[in-house]
Amino acid sequence: MNTETFRFVIAGGLNTILTYIIYLLLLTFLTYQIAYSATYILGIIIGYSLNTLIVFRKPWKLKKMLQFPLVYLVQYLLGLMLISVLVVYVSMNQKVAPLLVVILLLPVTFFMSKFVINRS
Repeated sequence: MNTETFRFVIAGGLNTILTYIIYLLLLTFLTYQIAYSATYILGIIIGYSLNTLIVFRKPWKLKKMLQFPLVYLVQYLLGLMLISVLVVYVSMNQKVAPLLVVILLLPVTFFMSKFVINRS
């Protein structure tokens, strides 16, 4: 594992912990689908910040910041589909399912983030 990948895993772990805590808080008064969606949006903002400044060590650029959520739309749709399958068909606990979704989508997230942030 190279340094960039290591920083990505650490930043992703931090983002996951923060958004998971927010997800659990939102579950107290929202459905899991809405809680997941809200925390996903916050995760994009946190993720862009961590990936740009810490992982890939690039300056903030408005154009890239605006592209970042578009790339994550693909990950969001995959994640929403996976969390629904895990909760409905696999009977996985709705508090645990998002953690598995994050792990399963990790490679997609890395390569999509790297592409957007490192593009000139």
